[in-house]
Amino acid sequence: MPASNNGHVSLFSKLFWWLPFGAVPEVTARALSTSLKANAGRPQILDVRTRDEWKGGHIKGSVNIPITELRARLEELDFDPEKPVVAICLSGHRSRPAVRLLQISGYQDIRQLSGGMIAWRGLRLPEKNGG
Repeated sequence: MPASNNGHVSLFSKLFWWLPFGAVPEVTARALSTSLKANAGRPQILDVRTRDEWKGGHIKGSVNIPITELRARLEELDFDPEKPVVAICLSGHRSRPAVRLLQISGYQDIRQLSGGMIAWRGLRLPEKNGG
């Protein structure tokens, strides 16, 4: 997955990172599934749904920090900012702000799962239940 922001973050993204609409870089469920199977270049997965949603089914290896807590808990995120990150929510609305927040925090290659877990589940891709 190539770098998504080339070191440039728009003024809009800086001021209105929390908006749940607008364009952000994306990856499809099928492409994410393929990259998760690769030995090299595996993306780090940030699931911004609620804890209960996450426990009900999530992508193996994902880290759960709800979008409502992400800004305050950003330092807890033990991700490498130079490696790919994919933000996930149910449909793609909560992951948009996560993408913007990580971009303005210095992450180089951050995108959202297009269609969220709805798209993932639509392809019957594997999920892990529980915490």
